[in-house]
Amino acid sequence: MSTQRPGEDSLIARFFAPLAAEGGLGLKDDAACLSPTPGHDLVLTTDALVETVHFLPGDPAGTIARKALGVNVSDLAAKGADPKGFLLSLALPEDWTVGWLEAFATGLGEAARDFSCPLLGGDTVKARGALTLSVTAIGEVPAGRMVRRTTARPGDLICVTGTIGDAALGLRLRSSPFWATALSPAERDFLADRYLNPRPRHRLAHAIRDNAHAAMDVSDGLAGDLAKMLRVSGVSGIVETGDVPLSGAARKAVDADPDLLDRVMTGGDDYEILCTVPERNLDRLRKEADTVGIGLSVIGRVVPGSDPPVFRTGGIERRYDVGSFSHF
Repeated sequence: MSTQRPGEDSLIARFFAPLAAEGGLGLKDDAACLSPTPGHDLVLTTDALVETVHFLPGDPAGTIARKALGVNVSDLAAKGADPKGFLLSLALPEDWTVGWLEAFATGLGEAARDFSCPLLGGDTVKARGALTLSVTAIGEVPAGRMVRRTTARPGDLICVTGTIGDAALGLRLRSSPFWATALSPAERDFLADRYLNPRPRHRLAHAIRDNAHAAMDVSDGLAGDLAKMLRVSGVSGIVETGDVPLSGAARKAVDADPDLLDRVMTGGDDYEILCTVPERNLDRLRKEADTVGIGLSVIGRVVPGSDPPVFRTGGIERRYDVGSFSHF
């Protein structure tokens, strides 16, 4: 197999055109053409990933691709939107290789199929600095049905999917912390994979749309993202820390180093759905989550007020003064 670098047109035809949906026009035009389903609104989201900020040098190319698409599909899921497709902008560093791009395209194609979110178009350029990529994902919801983050109401139950803190601990494992010795190889691999390969909860989008008052995905840490959602909704909340769902691996890590609990509550890259749900809808939402194999936990309740949410452990209450992750 030749390792000679193709030119831009050949690069697009070889690696990305096979991934394109019909609306991408074979990636032979300057734009895609997408017709929303009649009676639906489009939902658009975009995220950029930069080497050393969102992933580390040496991370597998396929996992970088999967993460780039997954974090955007996660945003769509929290809005109750079904994926329709995505645009990719890729700035390759000067030392890129054909082998790296093959692995990236393979991972991207697998993610697009898994998330039912095909490629529509994009741009590929050369960067003089770090590898940088940006995905814009497009979804749709029935008109007027997008789930906002600004509409949590007092009395709502605070719910979260999956487990919290795995990705943050998976990243921390790279520094060989002492608590890692308490975990089995399989548990360490599980945490590492949760950091590298987000699991967007797109199969729960319909249920979120039908049952939640407010929702967002947990990308920048549970404590900070919950505070953000409640603040813009004009309310506060109480969380029972013991009800926050932890995987077996995360639980063993926290048992070995109790200080890790703060990392679990504030660490990012979970890409679970955080939502507020009227109590009357809980059983229906939980049943639908069970149907698609996604865990759902009630961790607290929305209350009136303007203070950051309280995290309660037994008789001890605390508010995290660390906000969600910010680039600036």
